Amino acid sequence: MTFIRVTQHRVSFLVTSQASQSKHYWRPSFGIAFDIDGVILRGREPIGGSPQALRRLYGDSGIFRVPFLLLTNGGGIPESKRAAELSDLLGVNILPSQVVQGHSPFKNFLKRYENELVVATGKGDPALVMSEYGFKKVLSLDEYASYFKDIDPVSQYKMWTTKQVVERSGHWMDIVSNHNVLSNKVKAVFIVSDPVDWGRDIQVLCDILGSGGLPGCGDSGHQPPLYFAADDLEYQAAFPSERLGMGAFRIALESIFNRIHHNQLQYVSFGKPNPFVFNNAESILSQLELSCRTDHLKEHDEIGSPRFNTLYMIGDNPLVDIKGARQAGNPWVSILTRTGVFRGQHNHAEFPADLVVDTVEEAVDYILQKECIS
Repeated sequence: MTFIRVTQHRVSFLVTSQASQSKHYWRPSFGIAFDIDGVILRGREPIGGSPQALRRLYGDSGIFRVPFLLLTNGGGIPESKRAAELSDLLGVNILPSQVVQGHSPFKNFLKRYENELVVATGKGDPALVMSEYGFKKVLSLDEYASYFKDIDPVSQYKMWTTKQVVERSGHWMDIVSNHNVLSNKVKAVFIVSDPVDWGRDIQVLCDILGSGGLPGCGDSGHQPPLYFAADDLEYQAAFPSERLGMGAFRIALESIFNRIHHNQLQYVSFGKPNPFVFNNAESILSQLELSCRTDHLKEHDEIGSPRFNTLYMIGDNPLVDIKGARQAGNPWVSILTRTGVFRGQHNHAEFPADLVVDTVEEAVDYILQKECIS
C-alpha cells in the first residue's frame, strides 16, 4: 500500500492507493484558544452562540476534529471540575486537558514546594486546586488565619468565617496532624483566584510576607515568594459593567505593603497576556492535535511534522487576550468579540485585533471558512 501526502487548503490528507478502500485521513494545521468569560459565558449563561460554535468543532463520533482549548485567567476549582461544568453548560464534551486556567502553571512549582508549607487564597477551593497538583502541605488562607487568634480584628462581624472554620475537610485535618503551623514558616504564597475577603487577605498576607513567613514574629527573613495566577484589572462577569479582577487586588496589596514595609513587595504574575501562557497553550494544542488524528495517520505521520500554520486567540479583552496574542507573534492570530469587555464599533486603538466580530459564533464561522472546513 502506498501513502501519498497531499496538502490542500491548509489541511493535510493521506490517500491510499488501494482501489477498494480509498480513504482520506486529515490532520488540522490550525488550533483555537477561546477565552471563557465574555466570550463563551457571561456568569453561567452561554453567550454569542457559543454552544453552536463549539459543536461545529466536533465530528459525528463526538470527538473534536479541530484542536481547541479554553484559555482563561479565571479559576478557583480544579481543571477536571471546570471541564465537567463547561460540558454541562455548553452541551459538548470538554476534557480537563482542554481547560487552561490562570493557576494551571502553578503545577510547575511542585518539585520546589511539594513538601513545604504553602498558603493558597482565592474564591472557590484554592487549597484543593493545589492539592490536586500534588502539593502536600498547602492551607487555604481561611485555614491558615484560623490558627492565629485576633489576626483579623473584625472577624467577629463575618459570619461566613465561622462557618468555614467549622466545616473542615479531611485534607485540612491531615495538614493539622502532620504540620505545626504556628512554628513553621510559610515558604510560598499562591493567589489562585480572585480573593473573597480583601481586607482580611491583605492583612494576613502583609503579616506573612513582611515577617519572612511567620506572622507575629517581626521581620525575621526574606519575603516568601508570591505568585499571582493572573493580573487582570477588570473582567466581564454577569453584571453589565466590568468587575475588578485579581490585578486590582494585586495593586491594593502592593500599595499597602509598600507603605508599611521598608522593602518593596516582590511577586510573579502569570495569566494572559504573559507570553508563557501562549507558548504553553501552543504545546497543549499540539498534544490535543494528536487526538484529532486517526490511528492510521499517527502510524504513518512523519517524525517532526511541521507545527501549526495558524493559532487563533478569540477573546473579549484587548489588554489581555489581544495584547497577549500580538506579543506571542506568529502563528497567533487575534480575534476580538464585542460580547465582553470590548464593546467598540471599530477596532481597539492600542491593541488592535486581526479581526473584530460580534460573537464567538461569527469568529468560528470565519475560521472554518478560511480553513476550508465545512
